[in-house]
Amino acid sequence: MSSVEQFTPTVVSLTERAVHKVRSLKEEEDNEELKLRVFVTGGGCSGFQYGFTFDELVADDDTAVAIEDVTVLVDPLSYQYLAGAEVDYEEGLEGSRFLVKNPNASTTCGCGSSFSI
Repeated sequence: MSSVEQFTPTVVSLTERAVHKVRSLKEEEDNEELKLRVFVTGGGCSGFQYGFTFDELVADDDTAVAIEDVTVLVDPLSYQYLAGAEVDYEEGLEGSRFLVKNPNASTTCGCGSSFSI
């Protein structure tokens, strides 16, 4: 008998830089309950834009992804737009920010926080 390999796709993944930043922010706030919420809203220069916030509460319909000691939350409306996306964190001349590398986006704007499907 051959074994069947099962694969459960992860809604979002985090780069090591993003995991490290979330971990350091949790330590700064002295709150291990903080979770990174990634969401999509209408607007921006390309139709949709990404948003990030920290949340202690998990809604019943949230999808939670645990990566090491960091949890990412995605609400059901944002799920369809973020499936397969990667969250990164960068520090540069434009400042420091979380950003999303999204395979579902057909176009993105120059600021990197807006996209279209």
